[in-house]
Amino acid sequence: MCPDFTSIGPNLALIRERIARAAKGAGRRADEITLVAVSKTFPADAIRAAYEIGLRHFGENRVQEWEAKQPYLVGVSATWHLIGNLQSNKARKAARLFGRVDSVDSIELARKLDSCAAEEGKRLPILIEVHLGNEETKAGAAETDLPSLAEVIVALPSLELLGLMAIPPFVADAEIARPHFRKLRDLRDELSARLGRPLPVLSMGMSHDFEVAIEEGATEIRVGTALFGSRPVKT
Repeated sequence: MCPDFTSIGPNLALIRERIARAAKGAGRRADEITLVAVSKTFPADAIRAAYEIGLRHFGENRVQEWEAKQPYLVGVSATWHLIGNLQSNKARKAARLFGRVDSVDSIELARKLDSCAAEEGKRLPILIEVHLGNEETKAGAAETDLPSLAEVIVALPSLELLGLMAIPPFVADAEIARPHFRKLRDLRDELSARLGRPLPVLSMGMSHDFEVAIEEGATEIRVGTALFGSRPVKT
């Protein structure tokens, strides 16, 4: 039985309505916010269906998973984001396969990516992932390490630092996440002033809380289940 992806279109329409309402309430324009479709665990056909109705940014968690899907998406001209934790030993493949790495969290990883991007002959856009919420299971750079990490990155010739990303603790009440989103915005603003350069991207907010993230300044939101539906059950 072929999978049914007909719900992606109506789901996207609802998401865009939510984005528009949140942006209007915050005195912003909806076109200021980029929707990154989190396609991890979903098949290539789902990605193609989303692409065909206008989505152009997709987020994958694992290098190996995207490597396996890529041959089935030839001709799909989109920006492929690596949003999951990246180990240094996979930096070469990440630099080759992705258009952006949104989860850089250490000097070691940054330097490795810079070297690999140089070998690929590309300047790789990246985000620094910041660890907010004190969850041991979450990756990300500590707030105290952020200035030194950013200063190293901006000196690396094959990386382009665009901004910050964070995944706050999951809570049913999105309002509880608001202080985390506000904190990330403040960290971005402080870092931009320190570096003397704009950091235009603030990637925060997911299916259950992106309205609050938009109200706090998100320029990118990462949406998976609200778009594609429930994730496939692993067997």
